[in-house]
Amino acid sequence: MRWNQGRATIDRLIADGELQRVPPSREHADQLLAQAHKDLASADLLRGSNPKRAYESLYDAARMALTAVLENQGLRPTSRGGHIAPYAAVSAQLDPPMGTVLRPLDRMRRTRNRSEYPSFTTPEVTADNVTVDMSAARAIVETCEGVLDQMSPF
Repeated sequence: MRWNQGRATIDRLIADGELQRVPPSREHADQLLAQAHKDLASADLLRGSNPKRAYESLYDAARMALTAVLENQGLRPTSRGGHIAPYAAVSAQLDPPMGTVLRPLDRMRRTRNRSEYPSFTTPEVTADNVTVDMSAARAIVETCEGVLDQMSPF
């Protein structure tokens, strides 16, 4: 059975060079999800002592989970697509009904970018930021794990 929701968006991302086709790999998807869980655990450990690094880890966990969905389908973000293409591709395919789970990732990406490229006008990432977004990152990872068996190769 072919997965059709979001097909036009995926086709456009491929045509624009933001995604590329690769052999579908559940094994690689599972490896990415295992790493996502390690990143969540790291974020939890670093929350108080190094909130910037903790936030980067929780963001990476969520992003990696989206990439796992794509790898399972035989798609991979290119350097041109960067961190935005996985979000655009998976959101197009899963929203609705899972948009409320996925939507925080874009805000998390912006927060992570502000921490990576700080200025005098942007606040530092705090342990509270990590605490607030930890549940969102976990929900994204769990959602991505839950859809792998339902989504066919693209």
